[in-house]
Amino acid sequence: MLAQIPWGHNIVLLQKIEHRAARLWYAQQTIANGWSRSMLVHWIESDLYARQGKALHNFKATLPAPQSDLAAELIKDPYNFDFLTLQADAAERELEQGLLAHIRRFLLELGAGFAFVGQQVPVVVEDETYFLDLLFYHLKLRCFLVIDLKVEPFQPEFAGKMNFYLSTVDEQMRHPNDNPSIGLILCRDRKKTVVEYALRDLSKPVGVARYKTRLVESLPKDLAVALPSVRQIQEEMRKGAEAGRAKS
Repeated sequence: MLAQIPWGHNIVLLQKIEHRAARLWYAQQTIANGWSRSMLVHWIESDLYARQGKALHNFKATLPAPQSDLAAELIKDPYNFDFLTLQADAAERELEQGLLAHIRRFLLELGAGFAFVGQQVPVVVEDETYFLDLLFYHLKLRCFLVIDLKVEPFQPEFAGKMNFYLSTVDEQMRHPNDNPSIGLILCRDRKKTVVEYALRDLSKPVGVARYKTRLVESLPKDLAVALPSVRQIQEEMRKGAEAGRAKS
């Protein structure tokens, strides 16, 4: 396998990775995805080997064997959204807008094969309109992926809501040749046993993963509190612009 990748890639693997299993895994992924050397370095530094396939899910109980194995391999825990700088009290819409503002890096972190369908996608059930945070389609799995964003730790009721979303997508959007839609709940944190109990008897395939963002989580608490929020910065910029127009 190592003979199938450029020598520069092999040097990176030798210099940055100690364990043979991890080296072979990154070499395999390089061949499968056509990673450049810089891309290989990126994934090594983000510790993809330790994150890939580590999300909690119920895929084995809700999907046929070939699809369940592939789906399990594709989702990570945690997701690395270090391109976002959110305050600790950020709303879910701010998280959503931040991911879409960096859609290329968001898709890169999701992995190969994901096609973006839309945000706040409406589905109507008996005159009630519900909105899916993010909707993707995976080209290899041949199915829709519904992502529900949460800025709080996982709660059991999140699973029931996702089950409902997947039922509506399968009924209203899924094509006859598509596989069952999959749900991914992204939370700031989760408790393993709580997630396992919530997903155990669920009829739809759902995964639960954490995500990490930059800045606030890495700063001391007293300094993080002292920083202005995004809204405060925008308000100050607006006031400054109005003052400038008044002077002119």
